[in-house]
Amino acid sequence: MGKNGLERGIFRRKMLTLCPNSTKKEQFMAEKRSGKTFDAVMRDLQARKFAPIYFLMGDEPYYIDLIADYIAENVLDESERDFNQTIVFGSDTTAAQVADMARRFPMMAEHQVVIVKEAQNLKNLEPIEKYAEKQPTNSTVLVLCYKNASLDRRKKTNSSLVALIEKNGVLFESKKKDERELPTFIADYLTAKDAKIDHKAAQMMADHIGSDLSRLASELDKVLISLPEGARTVTPEIVEREIGVSKDFNAFELKAAIVNRNVFKANQIVKYFDKNPKAGSVYSFLPLLFNYFQNLMLAHYAPNRTNENSVAQHLGLKSGWAARDYMTGMRNYSGMKTMQIISKMREIDAKSKGIENPNTDAGELMKELVFFILH
Repeated sequence: MGKNGLERGIFRRKMLTLCPNSTKKEQFMAEKRSGKTFDAVMRDLQARKFAPIYFLMGDEPYYIDLIADYIAENVLDESERDFNQTIVFGSDTTAAQVADMARRFPMMAEHQVVIVKEAQNLKNLEPIEKYAEKQPTNSTVLVLCYKNASLDRRKKTNSSLVALIEKNGVLFESKKKDERELPTFIADYLTAKDAKIDHKAAQMMADHIGSDLSRLASELDKVLISLPEGARTVTPEIVEREIGVSKDFNAFELKAAIVNRNVFKANQIVKYFDKNPKAGSVYSFLPLLFNYFQNLMLAHYAPNRTNENSVAQHLGLKSGWAARDYMTGMRNYSGMKTMQIISKMREIDAKSKGIENPNTDAGELMKELVFFILH
């Protein structure tokens, strides 16, 4: 076996050790949400097709809040809410009390609304299960906001409740957005408000703010207010001015410099980060780079590595255009080098958390990692 064949063999054997779950294409596909999708739930609500029970669960509170707020503001007229809308917190009530509230009939209105915020704090869901098992009151819209957690279907105590809610109501699971989905979320959010954003500006915001969708939406609203009349496009300059992230020295530009193996530009950005820790650090850009090189490792195994569309399909990306960084990366980093970079990232990640690292600061770790990647 020649040197190249030996390297490929070593690379294949070590992939599972360095990135055990990344060899499956499914990891890079959006997970199918349990129950209805957000869009499907909202379509029914806007058509005033109300279910008797909404169980909203998951680790992304943004969509849970959107659904619950829409129900609170739109099911009843303002004049009907005083007698027919009840909002309680899971820590201040019991499931039995919630079930009793749900069994009541509305007063001089077609519906009554019962919203339980922080329903994950209810100690025992059995009364809710019994309410769901018997025909729920059709005039009641019961909303349980089960945040930062999901019912484990594998547990017998949960599986029957899930099945009953799916049968008699709406089960919605709100999952955290993958980092790759954030620019699309940003673009869609602005499109809904008759605005648009260029790719670089969207990536700058995604990298700087991260996957906290509530904060991201708040920052986007701030940017929208700043747009001059007749100019509804968000540019990197606007993001720099309103969000406070440099359009030239940010995680997006550092990633671009590394992808293109631009040593001078990468070192410029690293020096800027070292002098301006709030602009970027090893803690903020390490996940971004790890995600890129993890995907790059998979790209090396695409059936047709010379075709953008083939690579995009292999990685679960929406278009060939989205695969261009990986086409460039495969030219600049061999499979073996990619494997070594991922291994180095794991080492730096551990050191940044104080493991086998008595005194090296984050700035020095950042320099060490970037030097290793580029040389």
